[in-house]
Amino acid sequence: MSKPVPVAERLFGIGKKARAESEKRAELDYHAAVAEYERKSSMIEEIKRSDEEKRSAAMAEYTKRKEEFELKQQQFNQEIDRFKEGYFAQQQDPVESYNAMVLERSEYLEEFPQQFELFYNNESKELVVQYELPGVNVIPEFKEYKYVKSKDEIKGTEFKPRERNEIYTAIVSSVALRTLHEVFEADQANAIDSIVFNGFVRTTDTRTGLDIEPCIITVQARKSEFNKFDLRRVDVVECVKGLRAQVSPSMTELAPVKPIVNFDMLDKRFVDERDVLSGLDDRMNLLEMDPFEFEHLICNLFSKIGLESKLTRSSRDGGVDVIAFDPKPIFGGKYVIQAKRYRNTVEVAAVRDLYGTMMNENASKGILVTTSSFGPDARNFAKDKPIELIDGSHLLYMLQEQGVAAKIVVPG
Repeated sequence: MSKPVPVAERLFGIGKKARAESEKRAELDYHAAVAEYERKSSMIEEIKRSDEEKRSAAMAEYTKRKEEFELKQQQFNQEIDRFKEGYFAQQQDPVESYNAMVLERSEYLEEFPQQFELFYNNESKELVVQYELPGVNVIPEFKEYKYVKSKDEIKGTEFKPRERNEIYTAIVSSVALRTLHEVFEADQANAIDSIVFNGFVRTTDTRTGLDIEPCIITVQARKSEFNKFDLRRVDVVECVKGLRAQVSPSMTELAPVKPIVNFDMLDKRFVDERDVLSGLDDRMNLLEMDPFEFEHLICNLFSKIGLESKLTRSSRDGGVDVIAFDPKPIFGGKYVIQAKRYRNTVEVAAVRDLYGTMMNENASKGILVTTSSFGPDARNFAKDKPIELIDGSHLLYMLQEQGVAAKIVVPG
């Protein structure tokens, strides 16, 4: 509502100009205020839109992450369910994984390595445990300390060799019994009827400077027998002896014993070996054998010459055809063997691959057997490494030593 015009302005025109200017200013202020209002309203709407977009984006991101989490959770639960089903179905991998978790939960002192490998045979329901034991240095150097007043010094009293051996034997026996107890106690699926425990120590052979892993205790226990024991009241050493364990005759010297079950011969890659060697005669051309028969032949051959040889699955061998073990205590070890039924010269790349396989398998020696020959680069690469190259002529000689006069004839 506009204000009435003053009488002086209506009669004499006094103040008309000032009023016009005031109205103009007011109108300008009004338009400026409207523009500012519209600007701020626009800003508010923009902020609202931005906030809404942010909320929508945040909700979309939340929904996406929630769905991803729920999917991972579902997949994880499905894996747990499959693992549980496999475990109670007494399948090899789930049983091994379950018992690995059992042993990993054991609490020992820092000086105890707690490294182990497991192999489960679901047919015999037997679990083989290859367990790394602490070295003799786990026992303190001195059993007691005395203050010598005349010299104003503290002097330590060392353990006698017999005492040290008794203590270390008790430690090793305790670890063996504890492992047996924990595995049997946790056997919810009733998957294990017996356990073979092989305890070994990583050390260095001072005679050769080589790393060795002597087995110093090996024991087999059946659940039906072991679960009757009251471990709170037993003498650990006598208990282990009662289980007919093989124990090192000198624990502190790490004198090895033969494992009840050789863990190295339980590799999951091993397959049953066919007797190809006895079926060969002087009419057999090795190049006419199929590759699988040739691998069986090589495995047979190294078994005949005294190695414990096992054939691997061709689809999972990682470049290994045969794994062999030399049982000699000092100079023996694990060998990886590759069989190449070739007509052409074997080049250096094959020898390099063998050397890499040796490293992966932690083998002491690699052997490459072929029906052909080796190039100079291949022989040069192998000459300063623990690799033996057996060409066709050498292979025929080795077969002949086993009473087999085979031949290698390249078709024309």
